[in-house]
Amino acid sequence: MTYSTPIVKAKFLSRPNRFIALVELGGEEITVHVKNTGRCRELLPTGATVYLAAAENPTRKTPFDLVAVEKVRPDGTTLFINMDSQAPNHIAAEWLPKSGLFSADSVFKREVTHGASRFDFAISSPDTPTVYLEVKGCTLEREGIAYFPDAPTERGIKHIRELTDLAKAGHPAYILFVIQMKEITALRPNHETHPAFGDALREAQEAGVRILAVDCRVEARPMPDGSFRLSVTPDSPIPVKL
Repeated sequence: MTYSTPIVKAKFLSRPNRFIALVELGGEEITVHVKNTGRCRELLPTGATVYLAAAENPTRKTPFDLVAVEKVRPDGTTLFINMDSQAPNHIAAEWLPKSGLFSADSVFKREVTHGASRFDFAISSPDTPTVYLEVKGCTLEREGIAYFPDAPTERGIKHIRELTDLAKAGHPAYILFVIQMKEITALRPNHETHPAFGDALREAQEAGVRILAVDCRVEARPMPDGSFRLSVTPDSPIPVKL
């Protein structure tokens, strides 16, 4: 996926609440919307270089969305991370038809209700049962390992249990983790933050839920006017270690 609006660089200052951040842009302190309500503590230390997407509505109170960050790791290297929580479903929609997991005649539908549950994708074809799939975006990295979640998520456990029930009833069910960065060797559940999530994930796998992960190339291409064109492209399958 490529952002349709111009992207600019800024310096992160603080985050008064989950929804907004204060940044320095062009020597001026401004308030921007944060497109990720997670904790993001590892991503947003004071002084971090962040990337802002211009709001599509120019009259909005917050003129930019904070969508990416340059994370400086302990060894001094920089990891470019997309932290837009709305991006993973768009990325999954690009990757799934090309993944080789499904037949060429498969139809991919988004936001599908099955019984009392709502899933991110339903994938159907004439000769196979419908597959129900949930997408989770991952932005937490430590020493080349991606971890999910970065904060306790009862909603995430609910999704996993719904897929587990489907698998036990004989329906194909998948979980796809979209890792919003490169340079990742594996994805693991974040037991330190939410051990119950890892337990639920293992139970899902034992019930037959397929658990997948794919990383992304995050690139900012300089434009003649000094802004950037930001793209996030699904790239390589990553092993999931439970």
